Amino acid sequence: MALLDNKKDILPLSSICELLSAKIRTLKMYEEKGLLPQKDNLMKKLYSIDDVKIIAFVHYLASFKKINANGIKYILEILDNNMDEKNKNDFLDSIEKKLEKISGKDIVDIESI
Repeated sequence: MALLDNKKDILPLSSICELLSAKIRTLKMYEEKGLLPQKDNLMKKLYSIDDVKIIAFVHYLASFKKINANGIKYILEILDNNMDEKNKNDFLDSIEKKLEKISGKDIVDIESI
């Protein structure tokens, strides 16, 4: 059995919407503002598992922390320029654990996470 390749582009944006309990229009807006990982294939954009972590982080910052597009771009730039791949993945994994505690339907106290 082959190991999963987290960098292989396999998921369309519609599937990521289901994973994040988000609307497709919301993720398309992030894409239009340049907040999602850039893809070369313009016909059918597919995203990897690693991309999903970034997309979930962007969605968290925009939807729950109410950070605007410029602020999110700055945060992503800091991650890309100042963290090596291991630390960046560790950070995104910790964010993912926090996001697992959040339900799209019942957010009682987001600041307590």
